[in-house]
Amino acid sequence: MSPFSAAADSSHRAKLILCFAAVYLIWGSTYVVASVGVHIMPPILFGGIRFICAGILLGITALALGRKFPLDATEWRHLLIVAAGSVVIPNGLTNWAMQYVASNQTAILNASAALWIALLATQGRRAHALDKRTSAGLVIGFGGAVLIVWPGGSLDTSHFGMQLLILLGVFVWSATTVYIRNVHSKLDLLAFSAMQMLLGGVMMTGVGLALGEASEWVWSPKGLSAMAYLTVASSCIAYTAFSWLARNTTPAMAGTYSYVNPAIAAILGWWFLDELLSANQLLGMAIMFAGVALVSWPQKGVKRLDEDQQKDPSTAG
Repeated sequence: MSPFSAAADSSHRAKLILCFAAVYLIWGSTYVVASVGVHIMPPILFGGIRFICAGILLGITALALGRKFPLDATEWRHLLIVAAGSVVIPNGLTNWAMQYVASNQTAILNASAALWIALLATQGRRAHALDKRTSAGLVIGFGGAVLIVWPGGSLDTSHFGMQLLILLGVFVWSATTVYIRNVHSKLDLLAFSAMQMLLGGVMMTGVGLALGEASEWVWSPKGLSAMAYLTVASSCIAYTAFSWLARNTTPAMAGTYSYVNPAIAAILGWWFLDELLSANQLLGMAIMFAGVALVSWPQKGVKRLDEDQQKDPSTAG
């Protein structure tokens, strides 16, 4: 091996380590940070303004890199659908529910996205049939989700309802991810992501204003710091790192964020916010992760569904 090849391999390995560290640690921490933010600031406006800022930053980056924005009626339709389905609905429901649900539980419930994507991706132009192992993973994973939202013998209906809102948001995001898989866009990933976040942020801010959240807005340094972290670190840095991984590693490796991040979030929630998980929920967490692993782990000669997760990871954080 020549010195140049060795240097190239070393540089590639360093980039892999840095990008995986960014995706795992930043996206794994977003649930804790978001929980802090929505307990201080109005949850819908908090998310809306965050995505407006992230969309502007990504848009400026895309323009600086010479990316084009060929927007026609078809592109606008796709962008509006994706903005609603990947930003407004899932983030709005999650932010609202996180006022009542612990960040670690929220993160674990979001791991069910890999299961929903595998199930929903059986439909559409690029449909995949479910094999036996994937079907078993879906059944196991959903069983784990039931244990997470039903923590004990007596059901806390208020928190149960909020957890169902999170699962509804995850379902909508997953359906939108499959929708993106089945349509063609003239925009590259960075330009599409910038427009998606900007439009979603505008729509989400409109919802927050309609709900009267403007009167609840506070200029809290802690809340604004949480918003800044989510905007810059989560939506820009980690998203860019994930985009690089999607092009430079296997789909299965890139898709590991869907079950690594919730584990990190659970640890951080316990460490920083003193959050606890019941025995049922810990068992549900282990069962769900086993189901996700069965769905996501690559099989020889089979094109896995993890590439669906690469299309739109914006609500991962």
